Amino acid sequence: MSQPRVLPQSKETLLQSYNKRLKDDVKSIMDNFTEIIKTVKIEDETQVSRATQGEQDNYEMHVRAGESLMKLVSDLKQFLILNDFPSVNEAINQRNQQLRSLQDECDKKLIALRDEISIDLYELEEEYYSSRYK
Repeated sequence: MSQPRVLPQSKETLLQSYNKRLKDDVKSIMDNFTEIIKTVKIEDETQVSRATQGEQDNYEMHVRAGESLMKLVSDLKQFLILNDFPSVNEAINQRNQQLRSLQDECDKKLIALRDEISIDLYELEEEYYSSRYK
């Protein structure tokens, strides 16, 4: 059903950039989770403040990585919306067909109405011209 599309070089480069960003963001999140797990282990009491600070730093890095991933998703959505010409063209063609069928239907109704009015007008003219009250 879906055939592979040939993308221009700039789009291909953009897609490769998105792919690289995705891999980097996921790797960053994975590294942050690993660091969070490492800081959870407390070996003695002097490590508590250091562990707390490390945990806070790791959470901040995790949030930044998540925000970066959300930005990537937003960019991908924008790319899809702006560059998905086959589906846009299909939607335009569908709407065009709907409007043409509506136009044909309206034309048929108008022609039928014109014919009906013409017949009624002819009958009224005949009645008028054949009456003695002209």
